[in-house]
Amino acid sequence: MKFVATPLAGVYVIDIEPVADERGFFARTWCEREFREQGLKSELVQCSISFNIRRGTLRGMHYQDKPYEETKLVRCTRGAIYDVLIDLRQESASFMQWVGTEMSADNRRMLYVPPGVAHGFQTLEDDSEVSYQISEIFHPESARGVRWDDPALGITWPQAVSVISERDRCYPDFSR
Repeated sequence: MKFVATPLAGVYVIDIEPVADERGFFARTWCEREFREQGLKSELVQCSISFNIRRGTLRGMHYQDKPYEETKLVRCTRGAIYDVLIDLRQESASFMQWVGTEMSADNRRMLYVPPGVAHGFQTLEDDSEVSYQISEIFHPESARGVRWDDPALGITWPQAVSVISERDRCYPDFSR
């Protein structure tokens, strides 16, 4: 796997390194040792998927607060998404900055999301599916979010939002 640092501290785009032959290819998408060697949290306790029927669906911006902060490894396994991460760690040099990247079933790209970084995405195609590997069990009492269109964050989404949950639409603006 290739780990590519982003402008957000501790956030990585991860590309597979396929070994191809006449059958197709084989590639690792997870290796505890390689993650540990990069200094990344390598414990996984839960895997989830998100299936999204319509293009333009927006999910986010989510994170889990202390004491149940979580690390996520996110990958689009069907269709395509525009994935956004926001650094909400006040001590971070990239505090309040965001980064976005296109992930698809075709490019097989993954994102490593450390604790304190909010995550969300917008589907670019109908019938898009996202897979999550997560370091912490979900604790509803620690679930938090910030509004996807908070003017202080200035996120540029690639298209108009066609579907969004009431919860995601009504998150408050982020307050320092």
